[in-house]
Amino acid sequence: MIKTMKSLEIRLTFDRYGGVTIDNSTIPEILDEFERKLSKVILAQNGKKLLWITLPIEKSDCVPILTKHNFVFHDCNESSITLLKRLAVDPTIPTPTNHTIGVGAFVMDENEILVVKDSIYKRFKLPGGYIDNKENISQALTREVFEETGIKIKPESIITLGHFSPGQFGESNIYIVCKAKPLSKEINITDEHEILEAKWISIDDYLNCEEVHSYNKKIVKTALHNEGIKLEISDLFFDGKKQYEFFF
Repeated sequence: MIKTMKSLEIRLTFDRYGGVTIDNSTIPEILDEFERKLSKVILAQNGKKLLWITLPIEKSDCVPILTKHNFVFHDCNESSITLLKRLAVDPTIPTPTNHTIGVGAFVMDENEILVVKDSIYKRFKLPGGYIDNKENISQALTREVFEETGIKIKPESIITLGHFSPGQFGESNIYIVCKAKPLSKEINITDEHEILEAKWISIDDYLNCEEVHSYNKKIVKTALHNEGIKLEISDLFFDGKKQYEFFF
């Protein structure tokens, strides 16, 4: 259970792991005042392990003060940065985001599969792309296939998993390939800047094409004989603020 209380006019949140989070909405606008109150907060955390703060970009002028007091960077995105200060020796610290997750779709209609050729790879492969923030696997798969081909799909199961380290952008990359049922047939490319071509191709032609990477051929061969773990709608958890999906 998380408890919240006011301390030294800067509001703090305590978690069950021995961490303390500074509420950035209670940071004084005057930097000297912030540093003075920050010092008092630090001294008051007896027995705690970590002190956290996430700064929105408009409060980035507080970063030099925090690093002066031995805060270090943990993770960031376009609009905020999270810093932490160790209050104990070798505390357990959650790993910052160090990977990207991509999805690919094996979409088969009779004896043909849906493939695309993009402006970077320039070889035929399965449609797909990266999962956006707050997207589930099935949501990302449906969106990417529609953007790249105009085909509507129904995701059914996960059939293969690839892990590339390091992958693109120097980060670890996880690639999840799913079977999906086509709900339409006509190709209409939306993302014309990225996708050069999209088409239906017979499985034999795809597997015998010299322009297709052997890894992509292996995925298709596996998909033909592997039902995978199926997407299941479940009420195991309910939280209006979070999205869950499960594969069994």
